[in-house]
Amino acid sequence: MNFSTVFLIQIIVTILFSILASIFDVKSGFVPDWLNYLLIAFGLMSNFILTLITSNVKYILASFISMLITYVISYLLWKLHMWGGGDVKLFTSIATAIPFGLNGDIFNIFPLLSIYPFAFTVIFNSILVSFPFLVIFTTYLLFKNKMVNNNVDLLVNVFNYPALRTLIKTTLNKTVKVKDLKEGMIVNRYSFNDEHIFELINDLNGNLKVYKSGDDDYKYYFKSKSAGGLTKEDVNLLKVMCLQKYISDSLYIKISFPFTPAILFGLIIALSYGDLMMLITKNFVLVM
Repeated sequence: MNFSTVFLIQIIVTILFSILASIFDVKSGFVPDWLNYLLIAFGLMSNFILTLITSNVKYILASFISMLITYVISYLLWKLHMWGGGDVKLFTSIATAIPFGLNGDIFNIFPLLSIYPFAFTVIFNSILVSFPFLVIFTTYLLFKNKMVNNNVDLLVNVFNYPALRTLIKTTLNKTVKVKDLKEGMIVNRYSFNDEHIFELINDLNGNLKVYKSGDDDYKYYFKSKSAGGLTKEDVNLLKVMCLQKYISDSLYIKISFPFTPAILFGLIIALSYGDLMMLITKNFVLVM
């Protein structure tokens, strides 16, 4: 087994795992941890094999370094609510399996490379291609919820602020019974006055957070503080509070955008074409 064969296997396996992750994300709203952990294990093993084949330690070192750097950066972006925890792990696993850019000798193509690690190319590409995905996803929800049939005037005036608020509330939220809450769901604003709820959520230190409300009728409200959604502890606490009548039996849940398909396309573009950010920068410089 030579270098090109191992590298080709790395690309094929990474794409297949990304396809599986996208299927899980679209169907169930989350990516299983075992899928990402398997890809990380494969990445470390395959790059160790490359180190043995070439007698060059840079491959396994690059795999470790790429894994750590990508995890830190994507984790910080998760803290900024840009994506969920499963997306952080998928970016990390891709970075572990393919720490370097594409070798042009394999497919006889020469993608536009960047000055930063290959994993960052995948991240930037994913963010850029996510915008058309978001438009398609929102349009699908509009038709699914029959917003087009029932609110033609609303859609015509979509850039009017009140209309836009109604559109978001109706299309990108749904009511879920507390007993049916699951890990990863993103709780939207829930207003309350009870100080005991305030204490229970703050003491848990989970992914729910209490904020002061500007509403005259309510002192506080709580919601998920990141795109990671509810933790198991959050779910258990909400169910207990519901049983004890501290909160109602249903909550508003944000319909989260499945970002994993954008990661898949960002990866494919990075492998076949290159770095979209570098392309935009290059064209911008030429125009200027």
